[in-house]
Amino acid sequence: MSGHFTHDFPESGSVDYSDQSTNLDATAEAELRELASRYPQPRSALLPMLHLVQSYDGRISPRGIELCAEILDITTAQVSGVATFYTMYKRKPAGHNHLGVCTTALCAVMGGDILLERAKQRLGIDEGQTTPCGKVSLERLECNAACDYAPVAMVNWEFFDDMTPEKMDELIEKLMNGEPVVSPRGATITSWREAERVLAGFPDGRADEGPSAGHASRLGREIAEERGWTAPDPANLPTPEPKEETK
Repeated sequence: MSGHFTHDFPESGSVDYSDQSTNLDATAEAELRELASRYPQPRSALLPMLHLVQSYDGRISPRGIELCAEILDITTAQVSGVATFYTMYKRKPAGHNHLGVCTTALCAVMGGDILLERAKQRLGIDEGQTTPCGKVSLERLECNAACDYAPVAMVNWEFFDDMTPEKMDELIEKLMNGEPVVSPRGATITSWREAERVLAGFPDGRADEGPSAGHASRLGREIAEERGWTAPDPANLPTPEPKEETK
């Protein structure tokens, strides 16, 4: 019996080495080295270092891979292996804004697949692509851990809750026209590269902009406070009886 293995991830591992362009300069190298110095084991800094590479180059660039390997004293193959494992690291340049639509489980039931198709039609691109103007890239996202607001989308990792096709149309129009966009949770959207810099570990001073959690996420706690419910005190919990050993 003969045949060959096929899979659904054709882009896996495909860093574009034909594009050698980079914005990584002496300042970027100093910041990468600073990140490495924050960890007892420098190699632990690889994930934030890759986010920083993306903040400069808009993708995981060949120079970014080489520089991370040099600083951490590991091979470029090891860096590339990590960079191509996680979907947050882009093999090709992402747009000025990165739009993600969740289509997992509850979001799918609530219309996530419809929203993704709507985004494809409005942007004229498929998932994993960027508009020719470079303004927006599109991604199908796995669970955003925001099921209480399904279906959800994200722009530069900021939540857009309780989405509808009409809300998606309005959001895309603003992104394509360069208009200010504010997440329903309060955060004003910056660029994807700026968001990547924050993920790398260089705060922009805006962490407290907007609520830390929305009403649906706080509802259980609010009900408990209204009714005077509290969790049991661990010190007063009964000691469980020891189980008898069985032969």
